[in-house]
Amino acid sequence: MKEFWASVKKEFLHIFRDRRTILIVMIMPVIQIILFGFAVSTEVNNARVAVCGDMSDPQIRRAVERMDENRYIEITEMISVPGEIDGLFRRNEADAAVCFSRDFGSRIPDGRASVRIIGDGSDPNTARMITSYISGVLQDAAADMEISISGERQASMTPVVQLMYNPAMKSSYNFVPGVMGLILMLICSMMTAVSIVREKETGTLELLLVSPVRPLWVILSKLIPYLLLSAFNFTTILLLAHYVMEVPVNGSLALLSLAAALFVIASLAIGLLVSVISSSQRTAMLICGMGLTMPTMIFSGIIFPCESMPLVLQWFSDIIPAKWFIILVKKIMIQGDGFGPVMKEMGILAGMAALLLAASIKSFRTRLQ
Repeated sequence: MKEFWASVKKEFLHIFRDRRTILIVMIMPVIQIILFGFAVSTEVNNARVAVCGDMSDPQIRRAVERMDENRYIEITEMISVPGEIDGLFRRNEADAAVCFSRDFGSRIPDGRASVRIIGDGSDPNTARMITSYISGVLQDAAADMEISISGERQASMTPVVQLMYNPAMKSSYNFVPGVMGLILMLICSMMTAVSIVREKETGTLELLLVSPVRPLWVILSKLIPYLLLSAFNFTTILLLAHYVMEVPVNGSLALLSLAAALFVIASLAIGLLVSVISSSQRTAMLICGMGLTMPTMIFSGIIFPCESMPLVLQWFSDIIPAKWFIILVKKIMIQGDGFGPVMKEMGILAGMAALLLAASIKSFRTRLQ
């Protein structure tokens, strides 16, 4: 029996002496429960809502006040005509809009008052959630108005809900851009990381670096084939998304291709960084598979809206390249935006690609020397 407890003690000593094991067993669960507890949320907080209506009408003012009191809704814009809604959505200044009919207050007693809720259908899951919040508040407000006017409760008014850019409410409009970003990120980073680590294991990479060819050109010559292969993958994914899943391409195909090229370059640079810190192909695959998949899925807005996360996690999501690529794909493919409305996201992605590529090449040369 002493031998058994001695063996148990030995195993505990091995575990506590291995920092990586302690990190996985003791620290990782704490980090995961904190991240999942705060980041994984289907609620949408502080949804930005624009209002179109005659604010001199006391019934409209009362309805707007009820919406603004709701903790999920924030009134950010007052517009005069419904035609301004499209511009707000394209500039990312509103998540939904509420349009009241003319003579709204005077038409409530005879049931002719109407309300239209318009959501940004480029993200149908979030739009459905926001429009359901607004619809619930407006129905309660309309019921109270009818009681105060007629003295008895009547059938409450049901707002008309419409999703701009996605009237059929197809869920593919939401998950296809996210899946495009996830697939390109994983494929590009894995291809680069594994191929270079394989060269390091066999010793052939050092032979290339001591050749007359400058190290910078050696690295770029290894990245260019994967850039072309990634372009082929992007074309395949785009064709399947358009012709099989019926996701439209309303914007410029050249602009969409430029966004994809910047994102692929950033992903390849991440793979190069992984190759620097990896000693084997197995380690590189583990880092790319687990270290990139989870942050990309949680913090890029594929499944859970980034706006519902705490501010610190929103800042963290800003350093995920896939987040900006997914925003670009939705704006160009679904909303049909041109270069002007996507300049911010395009500039951020270009900066990330340049910074990651410069850092990965410099660290790669330093580690090998």
